[in-house]
Amino acid sequence: MNIVLVEPEIPANTGNISRTCAVTGSSLHLVRPLGFSTDDRQLKRAGLDYWSLLDLTYYDSIQELWDTHPEGRFYYASTKGGQWYTDVQFGMNDFLVFGKETAGLPRDVLDAHRDDVIRIPMRNDAKARSLNLSNAVAIVAFEALRQNGFPGMV
Repeated sequence: MNIVLVEPEIPANTGNISRTCAVTGSSLHLVRPLGFSTDDRQLKRAGLDYWSLLDLTYYDSIQELWDTHPEGRFYYASTKGGQWYTDVQFGMNDFLVFGKETAGLPRDVLDAHRDDVIRIPMRNDAKARSLNLSNAVAIVAFEALRQNGFPGMV
């Protein structure tokens, strides 16, 4: 499984997501610019001692990610998604793409991949804008892993 964070801003979220990737055997792909230094103490503390288990790759743009993985199947998580994440049949090599905490994924990315935009159901209230990024990643990633029989996990 591949988890992609596009321009993440909060080090603790990325640290938590790193830990989720490490314990599930998922690869983490970070698309720059990042809103923090990878030496950030909060980032390292959230990931604890799991950094050695992490398969981590950096990209300078989402286009570089796409160009590097032309065979990849990408799903884009957004509150603007037309289908629930549970309606998708995920494969183990799929890329689950999440946007930055304050703005989500860019509109042009969502528009270009409309059929592959997924969402987590939430209450219909303008004050309930979105879930925390690390929670959203965990929800979708574990559904994808469940569909595939939790490979390599006990």
